[in-house]
Amino acid sequence: MRIEEAIIGRNYAAHAVEMGHDPDREAPFFFQKNSSNLDPSGEFPYPDKTSDVHHEVELVVALKSGGTNIPLGKALDHVWGYGIGLDMTRRDLQGEAKKLGRPWEIGKAFERSAPVGPLRPVSETGHPSQGRVELKVNGDVRQEGDLNQMIWKVPEMISYLSEYFELAPGDIIMSGTPSGVGPVVKGDSMEASIDGLGTLTVRVV
Repeated sequence: MRIEEAIIGRNYAAHAVEMGHDPDREAPFFFQKNSSNLDPSGEFPYPDKTSDVHHEVELVVALKSGGTNIPLGKALDHVWGYGIGLDMTRRDLQGEAKKLGRPWEIGKAFERSAPVGPLRPVSETGHPSQGRVELKVNGDVRQEGDLNQMIWKVPEMISYLSEYFELAPGDIIMSGTPSGVGPVVKGDSMEASIDGLGTLTVRVV
């Protein structure tokens, strides 16, 4: 089974708290976006059927190989490189789905909901385990954190996912977001950055 694009939920303690959840380390959970949701254009069209779209800046992990039941100590051998991405969320629709105990895809997996920047190979970046994560909207800092604050680290995400899915080359994992998520409107400019990976600028149109 191809996972294609998986995003870990509530992977920063402060974000878990701001969303009303306990930040204690519990079994990770993931939700899926479709590969067609990835968008490198630098523009994010404000979607229909919502009035509350939120930004979430995340580390992007791109796999060069996969498999099942990958040992923790071998997990990073499967990584091709890293980048910066945004998990754009129709928060109102996600909230309705949560209340009803339904899947989140209506709030998460809509068209062009995952703006991404260029991927950089491990040979250039190494395996980043610390570094500032930041998102500005119109020049104002909205989100800030550090990769070392992730509850579940990249090797753990890969190993855990491979117990439930067969991972494959080209699969993408997004690492969860720091606190400070919030709404955007048409005309906003989002500037996401992660130390060592540069900056991703996306305009809401």
